[in-house]
Amino acid sequence: MAVCIRLTRGGAKKSPFYRVVVADSKSKRDGRFIEIVGHFDPKNRPESITLDMDRIKEWSEKGGQLSPAVKKLIKDKGYSI
Repeated sequence: MAVCIRLTRGGAKKSPFYRVVVADSKSKRDGRFIEIVGHFDPKNRPESITLDMDRIKEWSEKGGQLSPAVKKLIKDKGYSI
């Protein structure tokens, strides 16, 4: 099972809200996931980003691949992996 750390979309039409989730790479974007490791709300100014870096590091050490969007969120938050 290949694991990836990516965003999943929630919220109403034209009012997006994203969760940072650990999911199987074969599952759909908004489908089944293993664990929620953060939240991202782009509508707030400045953007509201909440990340559980301990869990993200743990999953990446186990072989989880970060999506480009999650890499950018981590960089914007000021963390490094």
